[in-house]
Amino acid sequence: MADQNKKKRAIKPYHRIKAHANPASDYSFYYPISPDQYDWKKNYPNQPMDTKKVEIADVGCGYGGLLISLSSLFPDRLSVGMELRDKVVQYVEERIDKLREKTPGEFQNVSVIRTNGMKYLPNYFEKGQLQKIFFLFPDPHFKKANHKRRIISPTLLSEYAYILAPGAFAYFISDVEELFQWMYEHFKNHPLFEQVEREVAENDSCVPLIINSTEEARKVNRIDGKKWYAVFRRIEDPAKKDHSFKNYILTSPPE
Repeated sequence: MADQNKKKRAIKPYHRIKAHANPASDYSFYYPISPDQYDWKKNYPNQPMDTKKVEIADVGCGYGGLLISLSSLFPDRLSVGMELRDKVVQYVEERIDKLREKTPGEFQNVSVIRTNGMKYLPNYFEKGQLQKIFFLFPDPHFKKANHKRRIISPTLLSEYAYILAPGAFAYFISDVEELFQWMYEHFKNHPLFEQVEREVAENDSCVPLIINSTEEARKVNRIDGKKWYAVFRRIEDPAKKDHSFKNYILTSPPE
């Protein structure tokens, strides 16, 4: 009986779980020194990892609502959730395992990793590897002194641009208007991102998911709260300037 109660407690998503974690703190967990050092086979045991790579990342995936939806929306692509809170990661792992057991052959293309997305994404992904990245309802860090902990900043956007392929999409949403404006302005002012045209965003199959599929989104729905979202595209790197010295080399010595 005790074992059964323990098992039930383990699958409750809100059981002794903090709403947020401090990304500036030092946590003890494994991360690879480079993308080629990580064994993705343990996350996707039934996928041909010698020919496939993760293309979609949900940074701060929470309880995995978006991740589960992505599995059926993109059955031929691998999606990964990245979350800092260990108990939340355990819950998402159990959630995926149960879905795999219940529906054999399905949900083999999604997984979750415990990591700090503000520090270690380039340790997991190669340059230009991702096609989509999500930042859904991140911690607002309301105090000005804590704005450096926000998941979107000029420096971090450069890292995200590094792992995104040209043409890849970045999605973000918040129920805090001030935080949304912060994220929007940083994306808008970054030279490697441009806002996706409104008609393109409105017809994007991922947009309904970021608005309604996550547990946080449903919580906002229950209180009739507002949400603000945007979609940005990773653009091509600006043309490299010619730094050669050929225009400065004299063909003959001066007289």
